[in-house]
Amino acid sequence: MPSDADLIVDRRRMRRKLTFWRVAAAAIAIVAIVAFAVLATPAGRRSIGSEQAIARIKIEGLITSNSERVAALERLERSSAKAVIVHINSPGGTTAGSEQLYDALTRLKAKKPMVVVVDGLCASGGYIAALASDHIISQGTSLVGSIGVLVQFPDFSQLLKTVGVKVDEVKSTPLKAAPNGFEPASAEARAALDALVKDSYAWFKDLVKARRSMDDATLAQAADGRVFTGRQAIALKLVDQLGDEKTAVTWLVEQKKIDRELPVRDFRMSPRFGEMSFIRLALSMSFDAIGLTSIARQFEESGAIQAVDQLGLQGVLALWRPSVTE
Repeated sequence: MPSDADLIVDRRRMRRKLTFWRVAAAAIAIVAIVAFAVLATPAGRRSIGSEQAIARIKIEGLITSNSERVAALERLERSSAKAVIVHINSPGGTTAGSEQLYDALTRLKAKKPMVVVVDGLCASGGYIAALASDHIISQGTSLVGSIGVLVQFPDFSQLLKTVGVKVDEVKSTPLKAAPNGFEPASAEARAALDALVKDSYAWFKDLVKARRSMDDATLAQAADGRVFTGRQAIALKLVDQLGDEKTAVTWLVEQKKIDRELPVRDFRMSPRFGEMSFIRLALSMSFDAIGLTSIARQFEESGAIQAVDQLGLQGVLALWRPSVTE
């Protein structure tokens, strides 16, 4: 007859086995969900197939440096996509992030025909990205331009004086950490920032002049910091044509000899894999497979898209910030 010690050992062994099979069953269930979604949805089948298409990518919101986006564009370079339509709806962002995106799109254009479609707003850094394409299409009422750069910094000196706070400091040189917001900017600090702004602005204007084949008179009119409607932008050579995605497809067919029958497919630009993201992805694809697209989108975006406060952007900005009054 087994002893109590033997019974305890057997129970522990059974618990370990039960735990193992529970974990294994959960893993198999997740794999089955993903496999079902892959086979049941067109997007999933395309991910394992060799279907050729025109890739649709979207540049939206504030533009900052983003290595994941660059990696995604490099994947698109190696994909079977026959051409690329870039939809832009952005007020711009940092000059460094916009330059990085421009360079990545330029490398992509060297591998695949590319056309840009402006969806509402293509300003400052957004327009820098658009310059990577040889052909820019805009709707008539879209806003394009805002060619210029700026540096913004707060001045809390009056507030600190009111509350009786004085910030003291010891620094290596007068221009170290200047301006700092704790005191009015010195003439030297303003001159240093002015040099930064002028250098970046000259780079931006030279890029516009070269990519859009502008003369000096047209460039002076187009690069005064304003935004223009699509119709106005045509006259200034900021865009090439009025239209939408269908117009872009027609241009690709006529100018780049792309097959008109090719479908236009979304290309995922920046997948984010955070906590429990694999399960979110599986659930998203499964909801999509049974037609619950809105729920799929919520799972897909959960924890992946974070709002970026414009006031938190650092450095030289290529950004359009219209004032809002009530």
